[in-house]
Amino acid sequence: MGLYVNPGNIGFKTIRAGKYVDKSDIIAVINNSLGTPDKLTCVSRPRRFGKSFAAQMLSAYYDCSCDSSELFDDLRISRSADYSKYLNQFNVVYLDIASLKTATQDYTNLVSFISGQVANELKELCPLLNHETPLISALTKAAEILQKQCIMIIDEWDAPIRETPELAEGYLEFLRSLFKNSAMTNKAFAAVYMTGILPIKKTKGQSAVSDFQEYSILDPGPFASATGFIEDEVRTLCIQNSLDFGEAQRWYDGYHVGKVESVYNPYSLMMSLKRGCFQSYWRKTSEADVLQTYLDLNIDGLQDDIVRLMAGDELDVDTSGFKNDPALIADKNDALTLMTHLGYLTFKGHAADTGTVHIPNQEIQTEFEKMLHKASHPRLIELVQASDSLLHDTLALNEPAVASAIELVHDSNYAPNFYNNEQALHYTIKMAYITAVDQYARVEELPTGHGLADIVFIPLPHSALPALVIELKWNTNPNSAISQIRDNNYSLLPQDLCGEVLLVGVSYDTITKKHSCVIENANIPRRL
Repeated sequence: MGLYVNPGNIGFKTIRAGKYVDKSDIIAVINNSLGTPDKLTCVSRPRRFGKSFAAQMLSAYYDCSCDSSELFDDLRISRSADYSKYLNQFNVVYLDIASLKTATQDYTNLVSFISGQVANELKELCPLLNHETPLISALTKAAEILQKQCIMIIDEWDAPIRETPELAEGYLEFLRSLFKNSAMTNKAFAAVYMTGILPIKKTKGQSAVSDFQEYSILDPGPFASATGFIEDEVRTLCIQNSLDFGEAQRWYDGYHVGKVESVYNPYSLMMSLKRGCFQSYWRKTSEADVLQTYLDLNIDGLQDDIVRLMAGDELDVDTSGFKNDPALIADKNDALTLMTHLGYLTFKGHAADTGTVHIPNQEIQTEFEKMLHKASHPRLIELVQASDSLLHDTLALNEPAVASAIELVHDSNYAPNFYNNEQALHYTIKMAYITAVDQYARVEELPTGHGLADIVFIPLPHSALPALVIELKWNTNPNSAISQIRDNNYSLLPQDLCGEVLLVGVSYDTITKKHSCVIENANIPRRL
């Protein structure tokens, strides 16, 4: 066993020793590609979505230097007809590119380092090789001498392109030399599996490394159900660990991946199992800094759209122009596409390159709220400050201040600049309370016995604030909104709302063009 050639199965063995969700169906997809024109596979998905777990699983399955049967005999792949045929039957070259950053001086010496290290280990495996042989030639000759092709697995293949774009061309040329459609490539590799956050970079409108079958978060193909956890898997995990499935769903569900409409962030879900609480486990990355930059630049009015997304809207997007490079954002479509690849938005496709995006869940809503507080655009800062003040005044039962704050948001460009129905008022209220997401879960048209509450804010588990039930009225005194909440039997509200609850009635007068507000402090006893 070596570090890069035939590294064994210790990585996957460690994974199996913890809580593990069976994603071995990926192996069947790669098995079907072995030795075919489709044997070069690139799978891209956001951070924290199991890319490295899948790479280590494939390495353990194919590596001929170990016996991995005990790791796979109880998984779904064991029921495949080709399971035993390919189990531990290949030499494996495994490269975790992100882990090589320090050893290669921020990827400066990446190409020479990989070529030298892999060639040296191939020489140990096959002493007839010459140290000076170029890597692709060494791989080809080793396959001929040993009568065994190689499976190459490259995890985080795009790390150098994302982090040191000035080195991208030399690195891409190295990949071209390995994977161009040639007799040497076909002799050396039975299959290649690459993972990354972004699809393969486009140059002059074409993929910079051709011949790969690409499966992205926008078009995952047969890898859709393996992109994250699906609902049945999460339900089982919650039962096994005595966690609230509904809360897991609210925090980490919401990703649309191909035809699978309910995909959960696997990293965050597993962290909630370990910690025993639901919160944002999103990690700050350099790509998030890039997003903050574009948010501050307000490219094509991006800030306004982010606010609309936070209010629950979906936005149309055309993903076709994105060059798969965070440094090459030409317009708002590119920025929204990048956010989707990074996991901040989820995409529902209408056609190959067009569809809509929205914020998938509470975790990401919380992260956007953090971004808004850091934004530097004056108009956005004004909205955030107004929303912060609005929540404070609501909790203080300061009715005139609440009405004034809603007026301010209505007069901004973030809400409809005219009211023509109650729905427009509803939208303005959502915008006005936009920064409340770090303390509350917002539910719209919540069933309340004999009717619907327009907007309900349920305190998150870590929040000590009272619940808010907001009823909207049109050309009517706001007291009638409070009466309607009582008439709709708010005592039948969900158990989450027991204890202190603020009843907030908001009305808009189409003649005076003014908002008015009444707030009442109620107490709902806990039901048995």
